[in-house]
Amino acid sequence: MSISAAQVKDLRDRTGAGMMDCKKALTETDGDVEAAVEYLRVKLGDKALKLGGREATEGTVQSYIHGGKVGVLIEVGCNTDFVARNDDFVAFAREMAMHIAASPTVAYVNEDEIPETDKQRELAVFEAQAADKPENVRTKIAEGKLRKWMEETVLLKQPHVNADKYDGKTIEEIRAALSGQTGENVVIKRFARFAVGG
Repeated sequence: MSISAAQVKDLRDRTGAGMMDCKKALTETDGDVEAAVEYLRVKLGDKALKLGGREATEGTVQSYIHGGKVGVLIEVGCNTDFVARNDDFVAFAREMAMHIAASPTVAYVNEDEIPETDKQRELAVFEAQAADKPENVRTKIAEGKLRKWMEETVLLKQPHVNADKYDGKTIEEIRAALSGQTGENVVIKRFARFAVGG
C-alpha cells in the first residue's frame, strides 16, 4: 500500500512522532490511522504522543537584512536548548527570515492568526468582483480568490522563494520536515518585516 505524505503529516500532527516513525507505523498498519497510533504507543511509548502538544519554550531569534532596505526579525521555537543551538535549526530560522524579506505580502504566520473580520472583508470584495459572473459560480470564484489571498499572506502556505533549494516545498512542509528530523515541536512563533519607506 502506498502511504501519502499527507497521511504521514496527519499522523505526525496527531502524535508528535517523527516523520519516519509515522511512515513506518502507517506502512505496518496498511494506512489504518488508529492502528498506527497504537503502533507508535507500543514502539515509542507515550512520550512520542506528547511531543506535538509540548510547548515550544526554547528557540532562537534570527535576522536578515537585504541591501539595507528590507529587514526581518523572526522567532522560531522548539522544545530544548539543545535543538535551539543546532545548526540546522538556526539555518532554518535564517532561511525563513530571508523568505519573509523577499515576500512583501506575507502578514501572518498561519491561517488562525487572520482576524475573521479581515477574511469576511476580503470575501466581500471577491464576491463583488464576481458579481458579473453566472450566479451558480460566483461563490466558488470568491472562495478561490480568498484561498489565493491566504496563500499570499500566510507564511506557512507559501512555497519558499528559493524553489530550487527546497524543490517547491511550502514553508509548512519545510517546518514539518525539520520537526521530524529534530524530533521536536518546531514552531514559527512570530516575525516582523521592516522596509524603508514601507
